[in-house]
Amino acid sequence: MNRDCVVESTLSPETPRRRRPGLVVAADTLSFGTRARTELIDITGRVAEMIERSGVREGLAQLFSLHTTAALVINELEPALTHDVTGLLERLVDPAGPWRHDRPELSGCDRRNAASHLRALLLGPGVVIPVSAGRPALGRFQRIVFVELDGPRERTVRLTVLGTEEAS
Repeated sequence: MNRDCVVESTLSPETPRRRRPGLVVAADTLSFGTRARTELIDITGRVAEMIERSGVREGLAQLFSLHTTAALVINELEPALTHDVTGLLERLVDPAGPWRHDRPELSGCDRRNAASHLRALLLGPGVVIPVSAGRPALGRFQRIVFVELDGPRERTVRLTVLGTEEAS
């Protein structure tokens, strides 16, 4: 985990909300820059703020990365584990592999980021989290983690919250 990474979001002043009888649907966007080729970033606090602003007390929060070389996961975020996760991804998908996407004459891409795309396929672009009492309902060590696989870059995560304004 890069503890020096600062996640600066572009939270809109008023989270867009639609109301149906007993139902709230709110959406917001979290934008930030990453600093390393591979980086695990804890976005739990910012997501919790966004959920609280939505007004939803009980429901679901869905997060989705708007990138094909990044992922979202729920996991513990402890430095030794972060190192292990990065090492596992490197062993599973060799960056020097014989990837056709890394050959501009075959793919039209000159970033040489095939391994980043393949690693993102293993992790997935999104997560769904229960919302309880207006907060993400996470376990003791669970964190919402953005996994950068092709940085440094500007990144965007979309949040949609669906639920009720009353406790169930």
